[in-house]
Amino acid sequence: MKIPFYGHQRQYESIKGEIDAKMQEVIMSGQFVTGPMLKKFEDELAAYAGAKYAIGVGNGTDALWLTFMALGLGEGDELITNGNTFFATAEAMWIAGCTAVLVDCDADTRCIDPEAVRKAITKRTRAIVPVHLYGQCAPMREIRKIADQYGLLVVEDNAQGIDSRGDDFKVGELSDAVCISFIIQKNLGTFGDGGAVWTNHQYINDRIRKLRNHGSGKRDVHSFGFNSRLDDLHAGILSAKLPHIRKWSDRRIEIAGKYAQGLKDCDFISLPHARPGYRHVYHLYVIETKNPADRGPLLEYLNANGVDAKTHYSIAIHQQEGFPWGHSARLAGELPNVEKNASSCISLPMFPELTDEEIQYTIQTVRDWPKKRK
Repeated sequence: MKIPFYGHQRQYESIKGEIDAKMQEVIMSGQFVTGPMLKKFEDELAAYAGAKYAIGVGNGTDALWLTFMALGLGEGDELITNGNTFFATAEAMWIAGCTAVLVDCDADTRCIDPEAVRKAITKRTRAIVPVHLYGQCAPMREIRKIADQYGLLVVEDNAQGIDSRGDDFKVGELSDAVCISFIIQKNLGTFGDGGAVWTNHQYINDRIRKLRNHGSGKRDVHSFGFNSRLDDLHAGILSAKLPHIRKWSDRRIEIAGKYAQGLKDCDFISLPHARPGYRHVYHLYVIETKNPADRGPLLEYLNANGVDAKTHYSIAIHQQEGFPWGHSARLAGELPNVEKNASSCISLPMFPELTDEEIQYTIQTVRDWPKKRK
C-alpha cells in the first residue's frame, strides 16, 4: 500500500460543492482583496473562537510578528518560547526586532515547560509565546499565572491547534492574542498560505488591520505598515471548511486512538501523551524512538514500505546551522527534552480521510520493523 502523509485532494473532494460555490461567489463579486468574503470569514472565525475580533493576514508567521508589533514589542524585548517549535515562531520574534529566548519542553507532552519559563525570566522579558505543539494546548493556566506574577504579555502560537482546548479553558481565554496558520497542511487549511489573529483587545485589532494594509485604515491615508492580507479566495475556502472542523478533529482523535491501541506494546517507541481532560486534535501524530539511533532506520523502513512518514522537527532551533543568524537569541539553560524530541521524532500519516485499512497498514508496518532489521 501507499499511505500518503497529506490528504488534501480527498478533503477537497469530500466538500467540493461547498468550496467551489464559495470560490465562485468571490470570483463573481470581482472583489479579491479585503472584500466581503474576507469580512464574512473574519466574523465566522471570531464567532467560532468566542473572540471579539479576528483579522485575516498573509500567513501564520505574519500573524505572529504583526501581533508582536501591535503590542509594541521590539528591540531589547525578550520573548520566551519552547525550543522545539517550528522555526517560524522564533523567526517572527526576530522580524519584530525582539530577542528569542528558548526554553525546554515538558518531557511528556513536548509543550512548553512552565518551570523552565519561570527560570528564564529577566528584567527584559516582555512576553511568553506558548506553542500548542502538534495539536495539544500548552498548560495555559500555569502560563497565565506566571504572566500575571511578572506582568507579562501572552501570545498563543496556535498554528497547529485549532479546535483544541484545555481541561478548563479554551484557546484565547488566557492570553492577549492567538495566532493561527491556514497553510494547506494545517487542520484548517486553504489552498496555499494564509493566517489570522484573534483577540478580545480592540487596540490589537485596530493596529493589525492597519499594519497588514500598508498602514492604512482609510483610503489614500497611510502610516507605517506592510502588505499582509488574507485574500478573499482563501477566505472563501476557509469559510467552506470551518463548519467541518469539529468532525474532522473528532476523526483525528479517533485515528490517534487506533494508533495508540495498535502500537501500545511496541517497546522501541514512545507514543504521544495527551494531558488528562485536554482536547488534543493531533495536527501531527508524533512517535519517538527510545533510542535516537533508531529514528533514521525506522523512518527509512516506513518510507520504503509505502508509509509516507516525516519528521517534525528533526533539528531544534538552537541546533540549526549558524544559529542565531546574527539575530538576538538566548538559551535559558540546557534543553535536553527539546534535543531528545528533535533527535527521535517521527510523524505518522494523520489526516481525517485516512481509511481504517490505511491506519492498520501503518500500524503493522511500524510493528514489523524490529523483525525486519535483524
